[in-house]
Amino acid sequence: MSTRQMAIMFDESIQMVDLHTQYRRLKSEIDAAIQSVLNQSAFINGPQVQAFADHLAAYVGVPYVVPCANGTDAIQIALMALGLQAGDEVIVPAFTYIAAAEAVALLGMTPVLVDVDPYTFTINPDKIEHAISRQTKAIIAVHLFGQCADMEPILRIGKKYNLAVIEDNAQSIGATYTFRNGVAKQSGTIGDVGTTSFFPSKPLACYGDGGAMMTSDEQIARQLKIVASHGQSSKYQHQVVGCNSRLDTIQAAILDVKLKYISSFTRKRISIAAEYDRAFVDIEELVTPQVASFSTHVYHQYTLQVKNGKRDALKEYLKQKGIPSMVYYPASLERQPALRGLARKVDHMPVTLQLPDKVLSLPIHTELKEEMVEYMIEHVRNFFS
Repeated sequence: MSTRQMAIMFDESIQMVDLHTQYRRLKSEIDAAIQSVLNQSAFINGPQVQAFADHLAAYVGVPYVVPCANGTDAIQIALMALGLQAGDEVIVPAFTYIAAAEAVALLGMTPVLVDVDPYTFTINPDKIEHAISRQTKAIIAVHLFGQCADMEPILRIGKKYNLAVIEDNAQSIGATYTFRNGVAKQSGTIGDVGTTSFFPSKPLACYGDGGAMMTSDEQIARQLKIVASHGQSSKYQHQVVGCNSRLDTIQAAILDVKLKYISSFTRKRISIAAEYDRAFVDIEELVTPQVASFSTHVYHQYTLQVKNGKRDALKEYLKQKGIPSMVYYPASLERQPALRGLARKVDHMPVTLQLPDKVLSLPIHTELKEEMVEYMIEHVRNFFS
């Protein structure tokens, strides 16, 4: 089916992310927020930046949120603020986007690659301790695809070896982690620093680049602010070598509008995921996303595992039917040329090596219509019938 035929059937084509339709739905509020910035003309560190930071802090339940320019900067600034130095090692999951390992390598540190859990796709805590050396100073737990890594054992390992714990929360903001004693915390608020991205496709997204760091530690918050602002403790007083990483005022204003809707956005994605789950449960060649006992899932992505080498054929079949899909991620970090000679691994990583050939993500966004979801389900099932 052509894109034009799809557009006729649904008034628009199915997309992996539909930012335009979402904008039209929120247009009056977003336009007013942007106009307010234009009227005030405080384009750098305008009042909307602090207002958004305060509102985000209240939403996730921490006292301190420090905005910055993007999610990768957030990870780099966190590493710098926590006092890590060139030559240190930082443990990262081997199956994820390159940003965490890249930030580590950019600072002259060594990313240490660890295998992931085969069902949650997040770092496997059982593999972390064996990867620790005398040079290890931190663990970065990436909350992938919409749910939390298992933070309780990670925190325990961090405490045992005096390691900082950073959470990359770009894909899972709004997810809740529950400790074994019943205490619940939002993702990004559990370790020493949580980092997030507001890239347009993320669960909380702006219309350009943006990021933030969150913490409950006042001293760490102060260091994050200093590092993000050229190392300044006050104007023209540079205490450390920092960087220049700011959240644009217009983007902060947009985010403040969208933050009000984040819970409803999440509910919509969860609802679509439930429909997919029910429809695919009896297909033996599919593994649907597994929700961990310790975490809720906000479904930034709905990521299937396709068995028996049929992933690429399914992807092509769906494409012919006008259904987009994506492979996140087609190559593990150990296979990335940029990290060759820079990253270290200590074990064979069977899960990480297999996932790139199995995973396939279907559209799951706030603007999907019911008939679109039904159409996609029909054709996934047809492929396996």
